[in-house]
Amino acid sequence: MPADHRARLVWGFAEGLDLGAFYEAIGSREGVAGRPAADPRVLLALWLYATLEGVGSARELDRLVREDLAYRWLAGGVSVNYHGLSDFRVGWAEELDRLLVESVTVLAADGLVTLEELTVDGTKVRASASSGSFTRGGRLERIERQAGERIERLKQELSGDPAASSKRRQAAQRRAAREAQAKVDKARATLERLREEKKRREKSHPMEEKAKGAPSVSLSDPQARRMRFADGSVRAGYNLQTVAIADKGLVVTVLATDRRNDQGLARPMVDEVSRRYGVTPRRLLIDEGYASRADVEGLAQHPDGPVSVYMPPAGEKPDETLTPIALARRLAKRAKEPAAVQDWRARMRTEDAAAVFRRRKLIERIHAHYKNRGLGQLTLRGLAKVQAAALWHALANNLMVAHRLRAQAA
Repeated sequence: MPADHRARLVWGFAEGLDLGAFYEAIGSREGVAGRPAADPRVLLALWLYATLEGVGSARELDRLVREDLAYRWLAGGVSVNYHGLSDFRVGWAEELDRLLVESVTVLAADGLVTLEELTVDGTKVRASASSGSFTRGGRLERIERQAGERIERLKQELSGDPAASSKRRQAAQRRAAREAQAKVDKARATLERLREEKKRREKSHPMEEKAKGAPSVSLSDPQARRMRFADGSVRAGYNLQTVAIADKGLVVTVLATDRRNDQGLARPMVDEVSRRYGVTPRRLLIDEGYASRADVEGLAQHPDGPVSVYMPPAGEKPDETLTPIALARRLAKRAKEPAAVQDWRARMRTEDAAAVFRRRKLIERIHAHYKNRGLGQLTLRGLAKVQAAALWHALANNLMVAHRLRAQAA
């Protein structure tokens, strides 16, 4: 391979990572029974390279390791299979999160980035669930009844005539019935949670909730939600929240959620940054509606350091278009607002704030990288697995950003 091939860059990045936790989890060791495990560093490098190349299937990666030069070079003769690759991809979310934090702190320690200004934004990704898989509850009872009948029938068959079928086939049938029951239980729990959320919102937004209709849940992926995408269509999906140093393109934190919109997520995402890095940004760039006035006040008084919010005020008529009575009423209302909210309003009227806020749009480049590398259409199901996939994409993104920043510094 050429000396500047991307696979060599990925391997160099993987060699510099602390993978102690990955190695400690290996049970088969010298002097202990068990098949030798694949080197975690090799598996990590393979998935990072596959993510950069837009490969999100363990079976496809297994094939490429046998047939593609770059993947064969990364594997270095290590035997892999799609089961092991799939388990490795979704089974190490906590460690991937730690590696993501390290990828940022190393660059910060070298003076290449700073956490003083962060941007928060969300993007919708399509779930692996069709519209036809959603139900408002009627199909849950039918599937649960069928699963119960199947389990009971298998029990009677085994007790009445043990030789009626092989034990292996009956075990597989019972396992399928139990899995169907578990899926129904998870869907029912999600449906009950959505109904409770709807009841709470009906108290504050009665007309809006009345127009939405009854909540529904997917039988394929119970944690996926119907949500409106940027093109106006309503699909099953997840809302992926990213905190980034937008002008550098570096991901600081990523979090997969089932939230249909971004309202109220500014404070939780800053808390996530504080938990991971022990500091808060001086400036937070967010889109309109991301934070309430209470959030603006809370962020200004954050225990880990005050945060100045740069967010356009909600759309309202200009002061000059109001009648004298309406203007006086507005001014009197704003005079009663907390000092942090008043400071935010005054700040957003300045040219400096407008120049700072214009940098917010740069986070869309990171979203574009997500989609171009295959994250726009998920092949995984469940919030935990979606979070793992998001972490792989964030880590792969930071790998390339670190290479660019170090090259520029050199």
